[in-house]
Amino acid sequence: MKNWKRRWALFLAAALLALSLTGCGGSGEGPALSVCVGGAPEELDPIYATETADQTVLVHLYENLMRKTGDGSGGTTVTNGAAKSVSTEENADGTVTWTFKLRKAEWSDGRAVRAGDFVFAWQRLADPANDSPSASLLSVVAGYDAVRETGDVSLLQVTAEDDSTLVVVLNGKFDWFLTEVCTAPATMPLRQDLLQEETAAADGETAEAAAEPAEAAEAAPWWNDLTGLVTNGPYQVSGYEAGEALTLEASETYRNSFSGPQTLTFRFAETAEAGQNLYDAGEVDFLGILPAEQLTALIEAESRTLARELSVQAVVFNCAQDTLMDARVRRALTLTADRSAAAEAAGATAYAAEGLIPPGVPGSGEQDFRTDGGVLLDNDPAHRDELAEEARGLLAEAGYADARDLGELEYLYVDEGNGAAVAQALVDAWQSALGLQVTARGVSREELDTALQEGTFTLAGTEIRALGNDAECFLMRWGSDKPENLGKYANSAYDTLLSVIAGAEEGEARMGCLHDAEALLLEEGAAAPLYTSVTGWTLRDGFSGVLRDARGWFSFAAAGRTA
Repeated sequence: MKNWKRRWALFLAAALLALSLTGCGGSGEGPALSVCVGGAPEELDPIYATETADQTVLVHLYENLMRKTGDGSGGTTVTNGAAKSVSTEENADGTVTWTFKLRKAEWSDGRAVRAGDFVFAWQRLADPANDSPSASLLSVVAGYDAVRETGDVSLLQVTAEDDSTLVVVLNGKFDWFLTEVCTAPATMPLRQDLLQEETAAADGETAEAAAEPAEAAEAAPWWNDLTGLVTNGPYQVSGYEAGEALTLEASETYRNSFSGPQTLTFRFAETAEAGQNLYDAGEVDFLGILPAEQLTALIEAESRTLARELSVQAVVFNCAQDTLMDARVRRALTLTADRSAAAEAAGATAYAAEGLIPPGVPGSGEQDFRTDGGVLLDNDPAHRDELAEEARGLLAEAGYADARDLGELEYLYVDEGNGAAVAQALVDAWQSALGLQVTARGVSREELDTALQEGTFTLAGTEIRALGNDAECFLMRWGSDKPENLGKYANSAYDTLLSVIAGAEEGEARMGCLHDAEALLLEEGAAAPLYTSVTGWTLRDGFSGVLRDARGWFSFAAAGRTA
């Protein structure tokens, strides 16, 4: 067993001691709390939930192997969830075996939580037939690629040695596996027996409906009966008013400790303005979706309730198309994209990107990755002419003495919100700097997703969102064999860097390789980052203890009134 295991054990012991000193006691000791984080549940199947509101509900109903808690200084730390202990062992072939011993715990129907519940959930997540948007969370697990190619989920190296022992084999070290994969909503345990019963019932209803002359209604999802959900987290559903509210009560079968409210009520609001009305009327004490004017006020006040989004808006280039195969052409377009103008068009919450990795992602020591790596994209308006000259030189080297020889390019974007304004800022910049004609075409989100998946685009504006709060989670998608590599970027040197990073120990060497990989991506023009964003929330005076995960969801399991 490696020293890492001992370091992790000491870390957990210190974290748990700190929590005990701050008064974390029995389950649901705090007062009732009413919150608004968005609209009514759209998707409470963990492998499909992507909205902040849905994921927030899920982290209260289910418990993963590990859980995020406050560190006492405004940040987060990771402590035991369903796992009682965790150990690692490095194997001769470069893989790493993680062994989780589960604590004694029960589902809300009294059945024990078993290692097989995690095996089923993770196999279901990896299964290509399920088409989960979060499936790549498991790309670090040995056998994942084989599962995606064959559909045989048994190839995923996640096994239950017995009911209380879960074994996971990873392709490399991936120390963020514990903090990001083992805390994510998508990898929460699920009951195979219950899902099979619900699916069979839904299939039966669909068959009956299909036999009738009228058009059959779509089968309800397995989680549709919210009050009947069987869960293993700190809360259970106690009431649901369609379109109005979801009420949770502290679970009687949950054995871990938390000091949050006994009753937690989610009030629904389909718009930020409707949520603000609930807050102003005193019907909720926490608001996780804010109207533009409130967000602007928080930005001006540099409020502590502001947080960087774990994403970057970018232009993705289709590297498989003849015009954009040459990295010099892509680099020229990246140099002349006016990120400041795009951010201004996007609104007050947007900031011109300085690299592919947004601020807030952990870096070396106390610094975040962006501060540590410095500015990789020049946003100084005084340098626009100089950048345009460099871009024209690159195009000439690539055989395009006149940018118009590239022909007319098309830029696809989602026609929502400020999307059209951002697109116009881009095409204006390329026209001004290079004399290049780019046509912007607004499409629906579904149409853009289809074009990206099928490769039927030239330039596309899209959000690049990481599934984990680590720079590697942003960079892995650009590997030449990754299905998330929508632009079909391919570079053997970059693939080698990813392999080195996957096998590197946490430390300066790994961090240096991560910075090298980001710089190479930008130099090669795999994508042109445009802007990053901030978000914010409001908590009424007299309350504290709300935790926000960097990936977006909130936890109220430690929330309560201040003394």
